[in-house]
Amino acid sequence: MTVMEKTLKGSLLNSLRSKKILVGLVIVTVFVFTGLTAPYIAPHDPNKQSLRDANLPPAWVEGGNPSYLMGTDSLGRDIFSRLLHGASVALYVAATATFLTGVVGTILGIAAGYIRGKIDELLMRVVDIWMSFPPVILAIALISLLGTGINNVILAIAVVDWTRFTRVVRSEVLAVREKDFVASARAAGFSTNYIIWREIFPNILPTIIVLATLEMGIAVSVEVLLSFVGLGVKPTTPSWGTMISDGLSYLRTSPTMLMFPLLTTMVVVLSLNLLGDGIREKIDPKLEVFR
Repeated sequence: MTVMEKTLKGSLLNSLRSKKILVGLVIVTVFVFTGLTAPYIAPHDPNKQSLRDANLPPAWVEGGNPSYLMGTDSLGRDIFSRLLHGASVALYVAATATFLTGVVGTILGIAAGYIRGKIDELLMRVVDIWMSFPPVILAIALISLLGTGINNVILAIAVVDWTRFTRVVRSEVLAVREKDFVASARAAGFSTNYIIWREIFPNILPTIIVLATLEMGIAVSVEVLLSFVGLGVKPTTPSWGTMISDGLSYLRTSPTMLMFPLLTTMVVVLSLNLLGDGIREKIDPKLEVFR
């Protein structure tokens, strides 16, 4: 085993000792697995209606049907199957929006932090102006212009949240560019592209990973919120937000319609935040005193 392999193994084992990382990683792994395999493991078609079986309680409650583990909604659709397919929607939105946001924000943050000058001043002014708008209101406004649909939700999240990556990445680049190894690379005559991608980028990658993890939680929350108010995915697409919206109308008669998608959303978002926060604590020596 090489020194690098030993170092990576040690870092992995050290990270798994963190309860935040361990709990977050387990739940996120289940979330990702469910999102990828939902069409194959869901026991029913998420949109198949059966009015005869409408508003059934969970299978373990008196009056429940073993065929419907978590019961059914007002149209007789299987809640468990809709939760699984809703995980696919949430995972797709979170992964795609985070990728777009991360790529755009990272490139702009590196440009602002390393090149400096007028590019830095212009980008930071744009970031300040953009972040002055409430993100949720801005996302709703964009969806109102673009129209509903999963791709428009992703675009709205990316347009709203790129500033988060840009600001943080810029700060990291400003710190790294003053390190001795970067100065040595400049003195050796290496190109700007080489210095940015071979010297600076690997040192800011852990921060980008933390940002991406936290951004996924934000993306899930925004998708659920937009779908809840009818501005997210199309009504025929299973989504935790639409399930929560539908469940509110039957809170007294069928509380599980609201409880299951709401709890699922909370657990997934919390686990993503736990994972990101745990990784941040491991890579930031300033937080060592608090652990």
